[in-house]
Amino acid sequence: METFASVLIGIGLSATCGFRIFVPLLVMSITGQLDLLHLSPAFAWIQSTPALIAFGVATVIELLAYLIPAVDNALNAVSIPLTVVAGIVITAAVILDLNPFLTWTLAVIAGGGASLAGSAASNILHGGSTVATGGAGNPILSALESVFSVVMSVLSVLVPVMAVLLLVIAGVFGIRVLKKAFRRKPVAA
Repeated sequence: METFASVLIGIGLSATCGFRIFVPLLVMSITGQLDLLHLSPAFAWIQSTPALIAFGVATVIELLAYLIPAVDNALNAVSIPLTVVAGIVITAAVILDLNPFLTWTLAVIAGGGASLAGSAASNILHGGSTVATGGAGNPILSALESVFSVVMSVLSVLVPVMAVLLLVIAGVFGIRVLKKAFRRKPVAA
């Protein structure tokens, strides 16, 4: 059961990483220091004080950068590979009692896939916001994503089953909204 919970924690944190790369790492560092999250020995550095400070500074910079529309769009464009790598590392860090091959396989598929899905959702939201509002709505969307990222990261550690369930519900809802958007017929000029 502990392995199942650690996989769910990894998936939840990785999906959240798709919205904000450093928030889940900061939450991991804090909860690791509070002994609420146990990390694989190879990743114990994540809960060190220097890592906590680095993740804290990086998180603040990232959150502020997303509030500037031009920077927001640039970050969305380059963030996908970074979020996938972070998602893989995050998932590998929390899986404790599996052999390395299975750990890394799960980390790549589940962690990388979850972070890619989160990043894709964020990019679609920002693209839609840019088209609909000319970029004026992006700071509000970015603020909402930042709050979502913090809440989901904390839930992923404290209540992983609920966090993953909420992510699945959000994903299903998002897919339905996209399907409706693509079914609309263009207005004739």
